[in-house]
Amino acid sequence: MRLSLFSLFFVASLANAAPPAPEAFAPVFELAGIRLLCDQSAPLVQRGMDESQHAALGRAFAADALCLDLAKRLTGKIEQVHLDKARELLDSPLARRFTEAERAVGETGGDGLAEYRAQLVERPPRQDRLELVRRLDAAAHTTVLATLLRYEVGKTQALLALRARGESLDEETLGRQTQAQADALRVSSAQAVESFMLYAYRQMPSDQLTAYAELYEQIPVARLLESSAEALPGLFAERRAALK
Repeated sequence: MRLSLFSLFFVASLANAAPPAPEAFAPVFELAGIRLLCDQSAPLVQRGMDESQHAALGRAFAADALCLDLAKRLTGKIEQVHLDKARELLDSPLARRFTEAERAVGETGGDGLAEYRAQLVERPPRQDRLELVRRLDAAAHTTVLATLLRYEVGKTQALLALRARGESLDEETLGRQTQAQADALRVSSAQAVESFMLYAYRQMPSDQLTAYAELYEQIPVARLLESSAEALPGLFAERRAALK
């Protein structure tokens, strides 16, 4: 009996330590907002481009394939037990309350947000509240991911414009020549994220906002987001290389 119990425990331990299947990331990506990033990639790359390029860009940056490739890159970095914990945290009642507050902003069409942003010039937020929002932004990697998406989209469109003129650049040179844009995008993204959070969470008590930031600071969620941010540039680079 003792040996059987040990064997069961050992097998369970191995199962928890095994890397998750790529498909297991899908619900966690949805909860973490990473799926939304995948969904936005093709429309953003297509914006302003010639209609003749839309179909090829839509295929290259298709959301399902982009998120699946990202999941494949994360399977060796995140254990199943950590993925399960991240899902539990991001699907908690606390996280759902904040997600609902974010969704409510989108459902109103953003008019209230635009007015609020204009008011911030005259009436800045309390410093303690602003610091809480910045802590949450850093923990949730919101500005980091938003900047990455905008930057990689810009690099892709820049490369396509060069190719249309019969020119091209390798990834290293393309990165050097667009670094200034990356810095500017980071500043504007941070400002947009801060004002959005201040507005969306304006009815949330500071203790709940603190708890929400702490949720994202827990290792399973932090590792998921950090690893995703590290992997995204490579995914975009692969797709740029495959474009004709």
